[in-house]
Amino acid sequence: MSNPVVEIRRLSKIFRRDSLAVPALENVDLEVDDGEFLCLMGPSGSGKTTLLNLIAGIDRPTSGQLRVLGEDLASMSEDRLAAWRNAHVGFVFQTFNLIPVLTAYENVEMPLLLTRLPAPERRKHVLAALELVGLEDRREHYPRQLSGGQEQRVAIARAIVSDPTLLMADEPTGDLDARAAEEVLGILAGLNRDFGKTIIMVTHDPHAARHATVIRHLEKGQLLPLEEAVATAATAPY
Repeated sequence: MSNPVVEIRRLSKIFRRDSLAVPALENVDLEVDDGEFLCLMGPSGSGKTTLLNLIAGIDRPTSGQLRVLGEDLASMSEDRLAAWRNAHVGFVFQTFNLIPVLTAYENVEMPLLLTRLPAPERRKHVLAALELVGLEDRREHYPRQLSGGQEQRVAIARAIVSDPTLLMADEPTGDLDARAAEEVLGILAGLNRDFGKTIIMVTHDPHAARHATVIRHLEKGQLLPLEEAVATAATAPY
């Protein structure tokens, strides 16, 4: 059996808006095994992106236990947490977040500029990442010269160029047409299948979710039991 890379116990997150407390997650228990492709599904406001951000070390829980790769993220200083994210987490966003004045190559290289890798080694990593997503021949193109699907594939290359332990994807196909979405999902599934990459993806799209190896559902900040989640999947309105 695989070792859990994410261990969550009774995790809660409350956002404060003036004097109002807005619960986003309530007493969530979750384990993610090494090499798992987990999909978190749920309607808008269910807490799925909040949970993704907590696991990625982008946000901090209000209460509960959150251990990722054996580290207690809630106890880390901001500087240590930033270093941990740089070393272990790759993130793919719905809106690509590419820098428009940089080429595809330069966008993918950006995470490596935070490391001590010499330029020849950086080039080798960047070209390998672009080749994995099928865009090595587009490396000198700017984002405006690429289709939406190609932009998202560049974003995936940027997320994997430093070989992160965890790959996080927040609605990665939300801004894509059906064909481009299928290409992106195929790349993610291939990274999981062929390279054993642990992936956690948020989506509201049941078709996208079918590429994952495990699907869990959130409702109003609570993670449904696995049996209930399976029963809910066929009738979910999202």
